[in-house]
Amino acid sequence: MCHVMDHVAGLGETFMLRILKGLVKRLAALKPSYRVQGGLLATIGYILSPLSWWNDVFVNIPIAYLIASLVSIAFPQWFPEAFAASYLATNVLGFLLMHIGVEKARGKSLISARAVVKYVVVSVIYTGLVLVLAGSGLVKPLEELAS
Repeated sequence: MCHVMDHVAGLGETFMLRILKGLVKRLAALKPSYRVQGGLLATIGYILSPLSWWNDVFVNIPIAYLIASLVSIAFPQWFPEAFAASYLATNVLGFLLMHIGVEKARGKSLISARAVVKYVVVSVIYTGLVLVLAGSGLVKPLEELAS
């Protein structure tokens, strides 16, 4: 029985190796500029998307906070809404850039409406959590913190 399992495992490895070789061959056939541009867009998208555990603390929340603080200078009562909208925008932008970057690296350029809807729904869920933070008073504008 052990010999059979080794044989099956070997077939799986061979299959995976063929898939990886095919992928590498297709990527090598693309223009380097597409791969570089796509990789750069996908990396920026990943940094903005909610897929990494650290992006909220170090990227999206500070960006949303800065934008909301700037909005609250003119419209102080809009801080929570501006904070949530900015956070949502960074997440949606991250998903879209990541998708566009991967498609560009693959030599394609279209994005489906279904993908956009999925990214918006996931981002809205994350934004709901940020609204709870802003609405609970845990996050306040710079002006309130300074005074």
